[in-house]
Amino acid sequence: MSSSQIALLGAVAGFTIYLGLPLGRMRNAAPRLRAGLNAVAIGVLVFLVWDILTHAWEPTDAALSDKHWGTALVGGTVLAAGLAIGLAGLVHYDRWAAARRAKSTLPHGPGAADTAELAPAKRSQAGELALMIATGIGLHNFAEGLAIGNSAAQGEISLAVLLVIGFGLHNATEGFGIVAPLAAEGERPTWTTLLWLGLIGGGPTFLGTLLGQHLVNDTLSIAFLGLAAGSILYVVIELLAVARRASASKELTTWCILLGLLLGFATDAVVTAAGV
Repeated sequence: MSSSQIALLGAVAGFTIYLGLPLGRMRNAAPRLRAGLNAVAIGVLVFLVWDILTHAWEPTDAALSDKHWGTALVGGTVLAAGLAIGLAGLVHYDRWAAARRAKSTLPHGPGAADTAELAPAKRSQAGELALMIATGIGLHNFAEGLAIGNSAAQGEISLAVLLVIGFGLHNATEGFGIVAPLAAEGERPTWTTLLWLGLIGGGPTFLGTLLGQHLVNDTLSIAFLGLAAGSILYVVIELLAVARRASASKELTTWCILLGLLLGFATDAVVTAAGV
């Protein structure tokens, strides 16, 4: 299989994320439906955090079993740093963004128009959260692309194809997770917004596939997986806050989170069958 064909497989796996994004354009969704979709997204993302951390810890776990203490220390440190940057970094970014929003809403003095009044409209909180989800999923998908490229480069074409199928199914559910904050707040994104969110979330799978054909590096993979896990964990915390503000019952939220978890495990079945 040629490099261009392998790259095409990576693109297919990444851009199935667009299958779930159009759900964000539903018109006049009922509050219970919006709350349910938000809860399903929480379940999918909780599964992703578990799945990402499992894969990120594997090299360190193997090094500990083989008593390769230096390798284990490096892997554990890189994972901890990635988690800290992904989680705490977004906390501080959110605080900074909130301060900017508060400053921009201060009353302006009389006279000529203020530059803030002439600036283009900024993203809403739901829009910023959707962007954060897309970024976290993009980091995760970059590591998935590395796995596809590595498998193909080592001549394991059947494994690479199975990875494409499994990751493609995963990405279809991840697209829904990206637009869940917008659906929960009743915001209807434009097609252009969905296009960019899809590129941010799914495009890194293609880039990772290209790089993975030429670079096999556990430390790099751990770093991206750690960043992804930290950022997605932050998003889960934010979506739980959205769920608490919703008028839906605790029973609906609980069952929909369970449904999201089960969807995550179901779409992971092909990858597991490939032995990854």
